Amino acid sequence: MPLLKLSNVSQHYQIGDITIKALDNLSFTIEEGEFVAVMGPSGSGKSTFLQVASMLAEPSSGSIMLKDKDVTHYDEKDRAHLRNKEIGFVFQQFNLLAKTSALENVALPLLYAGDSRTSRYQKAKEMLGKVNLSDRIHNAPNQLSGGQQQRVAIARALVNNPSILFADEPTGNLDSKSGADIKDLFKKLHQEGKTIIMVTHEKYISKIAKRLITLKDGRIVSDRKT
Repeated sequence: MPLLKLSNVSQHYQIGDITIKALDNLSFTIEEGEFVAVMGPSGSGKSTFLQVASMLAEPSSGSIMLKDKDVTHYDEKDRAHLRNKEIGFVFQQFNLLAKTSALENVALPLLYAGDSRTSRYQKAKEMLGKVNLSDRIHNAPNQLSGGQQQRVAIARALVNNPSILFADEPTGNLDSKSGADIKDLFKKLHQEGKTIIMVTHEKYISKIAKRLITLKDGRIVSDRKT
């Protein structure tokens, strides 16, 4: 049973008389434990793919199965619950709360999940330790480097033990040294069994994935093992 399956998924937008086909009849499956890189030129549909595959947006047509359950037409409340339980996100911009400590940022998904204060802070501390930030748990984002902020974001994405980790250009705002550190962290997470889908334009990042999907004009033009 695939962990994630998209069947004939399209995402169209209407601008006046023009129909924009951001995604055009995509079909693929993701197995548990895979590390998949998604690449393509600007305008190829990478961002839309990420939004639809991660249940941030409902597709115009087609179906999405997660753990053999049809989640295509979940309403926003059910999609939000599903994302909190099954999906982790790592973004290019980090998306951390500015005046909130690393510990509180990482604990936030557990607050929405209903964990007690003691439980969520304990789990957040453990996850920050996993990304080598045990000495930075009380620092706000402006007291951390870009690489450290991205590690906080990764810890936050992992704290609920999601089934799939989505990453959108996770090294895009980092210097080469910090980017290499984040690459190594994703490689380690995959070795530990995490399922990862990463949108990236960095070829050296895509080389650590085990599968490469290339998009162009909203379609899959290549899907191969690396």
